[in-house]
Amino acid sequence: MATTTPAGVRAHAKHGGGSSGDAPMTHRQIMEALSGLLLGMFAAILSSTIVTNALPEIVSDLGGGQSAYTWVVTASLLAMTASTPLWGKLADLVSKKALVQIALIVYVIGSVVAGLAQNPGMLIAARVIQGLGAGGLSALAQIIMAAMISPRERGRYSGYLGATFAVATVGGPLLGGVITDTSWLGWRWCLYVGVPFAVIALLVLQKTLNLPVVKRKVKVDWAGAFFVTAAVCLLLVWVTFADDKYDWMSWQTGAMVGGAIVLALIFVFVELKASEPIIPMRLFRNRTITLASLASMFVGIAMFAGTVYFSQYFQLARDKSPTMSGVMTIPMIGGLFVSSTVSGQIITKTGKWKGWLLAGGVLLTAGLGLLSTMRYDTPYWHIAIYMALMGLGVGMMMQNLVLCTQNQVAPSDLGAASSVVTFFRSLGGAVGVSVLGSIMSSRISHYAADTIGSLSPQEQAAAAKASGGGSIPDMDLLPPGIREWLESAYGHGIADIFLYVAPIAFLAFLVTLFIKEVPLRTSGALAQAAEATAEASSPAAPVPAEATAVAEPVPAGALSRTSVADSGARTAPQPLAAVATVAGSEAPAPGGIPVRGFVRGAESAPVPQAAVTLISLAGRQLGRSVAQADGSYAVDAPGAGSYVLIASADGFQPQASTIVVNDEPVAYDILLSGTSGLNGLVRAVESGLPVKDAMVIVTDVRGDLLATAATGDQGEFSLAELVPGTVTVAVNAAGYRPRALPVEVGGAGVTRVEVDLEAGAHVQGVVRAPHGPLADARVTLVDAAGNVVGTATTGADGAYAFTDLDSGEYTVIATGYPPVATALTVAGRGVGDHDIELAHPGE
Repeated sequence: MATTTPAGVRAHAKHGGGSSGDAPMTHRQIMEALSGLLLGMFAAILSSTIVTNALPEIVSDLGGGQSAYTWVVTASLLAMTASTPLWGKLADLVSKKALVQIALIVYVIGSVVAGLAQNPGMLIAARVIQGLGAGGLSALAQIIMAAMISPRERGRYSGYLGATFAVATVGGPLLGGVITDTSWLGWRWCLYVGVPFAVIALLVLQKTLNLPVVKRKVKVDWAGAFFVTAAVCLLLVWVTFADDKYDWMSWQTGAMVGGAIVLALIFVFVELKASEPIIPMRLFRNRTITLASLASMFVGIAMFAGTVYFSQYFQLARDKSPTMSGVMTIPMIGGLFVSSTVSGQIITKTGKWKGWLLAGGVLLTAGLGLLSTMRYDTPYWHIAIYMALMGLGVGMMMQNLVLCTQNQVAPSDLGAASSVVTFFRSLGGAVGVSVLGSIMSSRISHYAADTIGSLSPQEQAAAAKASGGGSIPDMDLLPPGIREWLESAYGHGIADIFLYVAPIAFLAFLVTLFIKEVPLRTSGALAQAAEATAEASSPAAPVPAEATAVAEPVPAGALSRTSVADSGARTAPQPLAAVATVAGSEAPAPGGIPVRGFVRGAESAPVPQAAVTLISLAGRQLGRSVAQADGSYAVDAPGAGSYVLIASADGFQPQASTIVVNDEPVAYDILLSGTSGLNGLVRAVESGLPVKDAMVIVTDVRGDLLATAATGDQGEFSLAELVPGTVTVAVNAAGYRPRALPVEVGGAGVTRVEVDLEAGAHVQGVVRAPHGPLADARVTLVDAAGNVVGTATTGADGAYAFTDLDSGEYTVIATGYPPVATALTVAGRGVGDHDIELAHPGE
């Protein structure tokens, strides 16, 4: 029994060993290739989450304050944000395997330096190094998955990525809490623990990840990297110190915001000029990429708000240990795990993904809105439900925004497009953490000031000392009254963060409403690139000897025929969605699975010498056959799957059909319809002379334009290769009345039609009053039978006009003053001028 594999996935052997470059990868081979990648992702995520619950103690031990707490998180996010586009662009230029290994090495160096930190500044610098490595891992994981796996199948494997994310996020805080609470280990081991995982990942990737290396000249856009980093850094410095070192509305704000905008504009200018831009600006012409990037930024703000500030809430507002802080965030991570895994599996089965984005936006907004109501004494089960809703929303949106972006781009832009979405998500997280950290500090101070009056004078003095200096207080050293007062302030202040973030999540939901759902591709980026390369280098594949052999007659009952394209089809080849039936139960031929049948024309007559080509859904030619004298053809499909069968022959309309091949030979007949021509003559009715330069327009029964032509000196026109059926021929010429008539185009040969045009009379004139031309006068033209032919309203010059009139008697009625009716006779080309005088009686 054959093993079903994801469409478009191929194994790439190293140095020619192993499987061939076109051999399908099994699920086991894919998982082996992803194992080291997922392990590296686990190490990167672990480094971010494991310090979450230890941060209050780390910052306190190193002598830092709330700003240092924020920057320990922000520094890593900043480096990740700024480096993600660079990693993504490099992935389009050089070896992805080498890049992911370099990212792991950078991460290990950053982790070791962070563990040796002696002050907040050193720790923040080490976190920058860690962020550089994590940026590479987060970007390259998505890019490599997209390179190997088709979008349709990727949901399944994105679920594994989501599971890895969830396990690392759940295990990180728990492990970090246990390490921090263990006296003989200490918080420094939280920064070392990811190193073994990274080293193992490095070794596993060396053995299991074998991808083809793109050999091309590398042009790294260093100028673009510098300006985007400078713009993001300046923006984050501003939001971090605003409302602390200076006011939101101050000259420092103007200088930093203005500088960030200038740097961003310079970055855009550099990208437009660069030959290999980090972020190709042309990507944003695609609406899906633009909207997905914007939504990812909003999701990043919401996601990092929960993962960063929950630890402060549980430790400082609810008096929980670092270990318990991690345990209490399990509902959020559980929701993320379930939604990312389940949505990925269902998307793989159905191919539908937009509904998950919309549902995720609703759940994320609801969860954040409910979290804004929490206080230091809110029942935990309430908070657990709110966190679960938030986690469900993040899980549904985060991976699927990347998926819908990757589904829209060519293989050469896969790295850049993937990193764009990741860049905006990291940017949202970095800016969000900085802004929210500043807001949280001010809100905590606000609530503390509001409630300090409830304390005694002695407690107020102790409270001022505990909350002064901008440092994070040690709750265990505070007396009960002051501790409860400060816990209340922290609980309310942190809740306000979610109040401010909920509208941002709602914006993410609104943005996803406008993302158009595009069917997921069924081949991975590497398969697409390989097929494109093969097609470019070998435009015509060799015809196998057996492909030209005469096929055995197939019983009529074993054939599944499709109808000719409908009569309204255009002249271009129209694919027919047709599924071939499976005939017999014989084993597949050594060269592949046979696809056999007959090419027939009108009245089932055979079409000899018809060219039949079998191509993959990605456009790669897989086989070719020439029909024999009896119309028979035979090609071999390389394996089970869906393919496109194209047939063409002189004098016939090309035909494209979709066939489904299983493990048995397929019998499939192809019916071709002939192409026809349309010739004609356009003459004037009165004189019988040909009409030159008349425009002839042919449309189908749906009104779609099929062809146009202009008549020559003798009034003749000619149109070739029209699909047989009923069409509409419309003719228009200056000085004549337009005419349209139905024409039946025959199945073979040339159809001839003659069109007679009647002269179109033209009546024009000026309506005048005693004082001169009369504006806004209404002129009505009535024929001899009393029918209204047309109406007109005069302009400022009193002029009116009627065109395309038949010869005959008419009445012109003008109103505006007392109405006046005059008789008019039209003959031949019509009347040149017919002025009308209006006046009141006695004037």
